[in-house]
Amino acid sequence: MAFGITRKELDEWKNHVKNGQIAFLTHYWIDQRFPGCKTVTKVGCSNLSTLIEWGRQYGLKEEWIDLKEGYPHFDLFGKYEYEILKEEGLLLQLKRFK
Repeated sequence: MAFGITRKELDEWKNHVKNGQIAFLTHYWIDQRFPGCKTVTKVGCSNLSTLIEWGRQYGLKEEWIDLKEGYPHFDLFGKYEYEILKEEGLLLQLKRFK
């Protein structure tokens, strides 16, 4: 479940993903398996080859793609989240949760 975002933000992300665009969505996220992480950024795209190619430039593996719920995406957190958002010029997405 996504916390700290609006329904509009979620719907916009879903629409961009469905339309084959690379889309970013950062929200609060707590998981005991990842201590110290309190956010996750979902980077999605319905065109799997586009998503795979995008991920390769950051060293993300194809098998890390979450295919659940019809919105293929990478879940970024920790070092990957920060470094990729920085490289993409999207650190504001992360900073709003800090």
